[in-house]
Amino acid sequence: MHINEIFAREPLTFSFEFFPPKDEDAAPFQAMVSDLASLDPSFVSVTYGAGGKARRKTHETVVKLKAENNLEPVAHLTLVCHSKDEIREILTNYAMESIGNLMVLGGDPPRDMPNHDRSQDAFRYAAQLVHYVKEFNALGIHPHKDGFGIGVAGFPEGHPGTPNRLKEMQHLKAKVDAGADYICTQLFFDNAEFYDFRERCELEGIKVPIVAGIMPVVSKPNMERMAELSGGTRYPAKLLKSVRACSNNAEVKEVGIAWAIDQCRDLLKNGVSGIHFYTLNQSDATRQVMRRLGIHSR
Repeated sequence: MHINEIFAREPLTFSFEFFPPKDEDAAPFQAMVSDLASLDPSFVSVTYGAGGKARRKTHETVVKLKAENNLEPVAHLTLVCHSKDEIREILTNYAMESIGNLMVLGGDPPRDMPNHDRSQDAFRYAAQLVHYVKEFNALGIHPHKDGFGIGVAGFPEGHPGTPNRLKEMQHLKAKVDAGADYICTQLFFDNAEFYDFRERCELEGIKVPIVAGIMPVVSKPNMERMAELSGGTRYPAKLLKSVRACSNNAEVKEVGIAWAIDQCRDLLKNGVSGIHFYTLNQSDATRQVMRRLGIHSR
C-alpha cells in the first residue's frame, strides 16, 4: 500500500522501526516482531546498511515482514556507496516484491569504510535520490500506479551536518519538492523542539505529514548509544535528573517509559500526524507505552 493511502485511511498513524537481525538473532527478532505486529501498526520501517551483506539483510527482512507477518514495510535506502545501476537494481527488486514504500536517506559510510570517497557515489544529497526514485516510478515497473511512496528524515534538533538552520530547512524543502510524501523525524525528548520544527516546516511551505520519532529510554547505556548514533540527541535536564536518581536499569526503564508516555499524550493532544517508535528491536517498552496510552490495536 502506498504511504499516501495509509495517511488517507488513518489520520493518526502508529509505526515501529526495526533493524535487520544478525543470523543468530533471527528467532528473538521474529518473536519481537510478532509481539508488536499484534498491535496492528500502520507500517514498520527497516534500517539499511550500505555494505553488501547488510544490504541483503535489509531486503530479506523487508520482504519477510510483508510476506510472513502481513506488515506494511518501509525499506530504508541510503545513497552512500551506490552507483545508479545499483540503486536501480535495488528499486527493481523491491518493485518485483510489491514493496510499496521507501525511506530515502543520506546515510553514513559503513564502519569498515571510514575513508569512503563520497564523490564516487551516484548521488550526494537525499533530494537527488528522491528525484531518481520518482523517475523510476514514472517507468511503470512498480505494480502500484503511483510507484513507491517516499519518506524522508526531519531533524527537530537540527541536522548534525548542517549547522545553518535556515539552509537545513531549505534542504528539507528540496526533498519534499523532489517528491517526498512524508517526513519522519529523528528521535527527540523535548516536544517543544518538535512543535518549533513543525512550525518552521509550515513557514517553509512544507505541507506533507510529519511523523514524530519517539524512543523510550530503557537504560543508561541505551542513552549513551543513542546520543552517539543520532549525532547529539539533547536530553532535557528534568529527564537526566530522574535517570540519575535511579539505582538500576529497571528504574531507568520505568522513567523512560513514563517520559515517552507523557510525550505521546502531549503530541496526540496537539494534532500530530503519527508517532514512530524507535524500538531497537525490543518490544516491551514500546508495548507498555501503547498499552498505557490505551492503544492496544487499531
